[in-house]
Formats: sequence, structure tokens, C-alpha cells
Amino acid sequence: MRTARKGSVEMPAFVRQLVKETEKRVSSFFKGGRGGAAEGEHPAEGEREEVIPSPYLDRPVLDKLTEEGCTRWGLTYALGSMQGWRANMEDFHNCVPQLGGDLSDWSFFAVFDGHAGNTVAQYCSQHLLGNLLTTGGMGPEDDPEKVKDSIIEGFLQTDKHLQTVARREGWERGGTTVVATLISPFYIYFANCGDSRAMLCRSGQVCFSTSDHKPYSPLEKERIESAGGSVCLQRINGSLAVSRALGDFSYKGAENRMPSEQMVSPEPEVCVVERSPADEFLVLACDGVWDTITNDDLCAFIHNRLQVCTDLRDVCSQVIDLCLYKGSLDNISIIVLCFPGAPQLSAEALHQEAELEDLLESKVAEIYEEFCARGEEPDLLSVLTVLASSVIPGLPPGGGIQSKRNCIISAYYQQREIHKPTVPNVSACLEK
Repeated sequence: MRTARKGSVEMPAFVRQLVKETEKRVSSFFKGGRGGAAEGEHPAEGEREEVIPSPYLDRPVLDKLTEEGCTRWGLTYALGSMQGWRANMEDFHNCVPQLGGDLSDWSFFAVFDGHAGNTVAQYCSQHLLGNLLTTGGMGPEDDPEKVKDSIIEGFLQTDKHLQTVARREGWERGGTTVVATLISPFYIYFANCGDSRAMLCRSGQVCFSTSDHKPYSPLEKERIESAGGSVCLQRINGSLAVSRALGDFSYKGAENRMPSEQMVSPEPEVCVVERSPADEFLVLACDGVWDTITNDDLCAFIHNRLQVCTDLRDVCSQVIDLCLYKGSLDNISIIVLCFPGAPQLSAEALHQEAELEDLLESKVAEIYEEFCARGEEPDLLSVLTVLASSVIPGLPPGGGIQSKRNCIISAYYQQREIHKPTVPNVSACLEK
């Protein structure tokens, strides 16, 4: 039986206020790096200023898409996705907790991180699973070698079909990375093509993670150069930051070379891990997550959050907020899959969380009072700066002070309300 709920969650107003206070600085930073005349300068007479569209917004889009569901054999999952600072949302996903027919006990999940547009990512999210299933290598016998070969063939077929469509529709640019998992009754299959990443946590530790495909990796660089390309500024021909992807056909034109031998390879790296009762949770996420947090820190953070959150979607939302606060400027998408052995709600952890939030509220009150005693009204960034330099025990493992910023922001606005100057009641004074 499959159950699922979807929803769109808006960021609280006080978080939007924080963004409003910082967005000018971020916007100025990016605008200063564009082509054309700098602020205060004017192009020379007769010259035409070149305006290069920024890939970033002046303020981030903070609304989140969330989804959750479960399987009849005990897997639960949740998705969280947010556009963030990027000018466009280019991430897509698949959440299929139960496949049909003979594969009713199998699950498929994937994150597609598009670049140079979202067309390729959207196409692949609609067709990859179907191409995997038509290879015929997946069945009740669950032969790991057959399944691995089928996954590779499914990726290559998807890229081949995509190229036909791209030529017909006139898609000149664009590609997508893919990180996916197939979960069978006995194995977990990981397929990675690009720099999104999957991570499996077992007994509170990172048990497995996929490897990112970057142009500067020795084997990737060797293939790129053999196909006539170069690696400059850690990018293919100084432009593309990933070395494997679906699409990106302008990098796949070397003659007499197989698809997997092109500058950009569509072949995924496929790994298989035997399932264990100690399996706790699995994470699929785009580089908007991994650019800001390590495997170990994310494992520790999610492990802790599962003990204090009743809704798995809240865990995804907290990871997204953490990455945003740690400086992620990309689209942010994450899928968390929990096995029956995942951490459960803990009365002790809930008590510690409540104590931590009480401590943070009292710290914010102390800081606010200190500023007021000097005749100053602190802004939010001043309070956050003081707190960041303080030693605060009990912060969530892997998350640090950034993971409690929503609590801090809420406490700040409570203090501002408390210290709001009282306005005399004019009508009452006149009556006297």
C-alpha cells in the first residue's frame, strides 16, 4: 500500500526578514562581478555596455516543495526542494516507493540536477525509469550483475533517445546530473552520473557514498583529454563543471568514440550494497547540499533530527535551511529514505532540544539587554554575530549554530516586541 502527501511550505516571516536584511549585500557581491561598467562608472562614448544576465536572484525563493510516503515493507521517505538564490529552478526528482508487477517490493528514487536550463532534467525525470525497466535485467531473481548492467544500459538508452529529441526540438544546450537508487528486498543499487551524491548511513555512521564526477579527477581528466578536450579552471574547456551527465551533446561529438569515451560521459557509476538490519537511512541530494556540508556532518545531523522530529518532511526542510544558512547559492533538493532501523523519537533527545532552545532564547535576551544598556537597538545580524562567537553546548551534531537560526530569529523578534517603545494614550491624557 502506498501513501503519499505533497505540499508547498512557505518560509516563516521572520526568516524572510533575515533574508531581506542580507540580500542587498549578496546582490551587490554578484552584481559587482558581472561584465559591464561597475557601479558609479559609465561606458565610454560610443561603447555599448554588455549586460550579462546573472544566474542568481537579488533575493532567494524560499518556498519549499515537500512530499512524503511509505511502502508496505516499512520504508518511509520524504523530499524537500527549494529554488534558493538561483534564477531558475532546474532540479527534478522521482519518488516511486513501489514498482509494479514482479517488482512490487522494489523502490526507485532519483534526483536530477539540471544545468543550462531545466529541459533535460525534466525529460530524464519522465523517461529514465521506463528505460531502466525495459532493459529486462531486473526481476525477482535479483541478480546484482544483471541489474547493474541494466542500469547502465538504461542510462545510455535515455541519453540516446534524448539526443534524438534534442535534434528534433532544437535543444542546443543543457544537461543534467543524476543520482538514483533502486532498492530491492536484498540489495541497494546506487547509480551516479555527475556531482549529485548518495549516502547510506548504518549504525550511526556513513557506510557508503557515491563519488562525484569532476573534470579534474584523474580518470575523468584522462578521458576528457583523450576525446580532444581540456580541463581549465577545473572545468571542461573552462566551461562545464561536471564530467558525466545526460545531455550536454556539444561535448559528445568526438568521432569514432563510444558514448562512455566522450568528453562528457552518460555512463553512470553503479555500486551495489547488500542490505542490513543496521541500515538506518539513505540520502540522495544535489550539489546544493554537498557544497556546504560533509557526508559525516549530514549523517550526524539527520541522525539527531530523526530523534526530535515527528514529520520526515521537517527533517528535509531543516537540512535545506541549514545549507542555505551555510551559504548554498544553488537549487537545493534532498530525498531522505528511512529504513525500519532508523532512529526513532527519543524523550531524552526532545528534552535536550527543549533545553537548548531555552538556552538560546535566554542568550538572545542577554545580548539584547546588553545592547540596550549601551543605548543601542541591536539588529538581527548583530545578535547572530555575537551568538556565533559564543560557546553553546548541546547544538545539533553536524549542524552547529546555523541549524538553530530559526529559533534564534524567533527569539530576537520576541525581544524586539518586548522592548518596543510604548506610545502614550493621548485620549486618556486629554480626559484627565
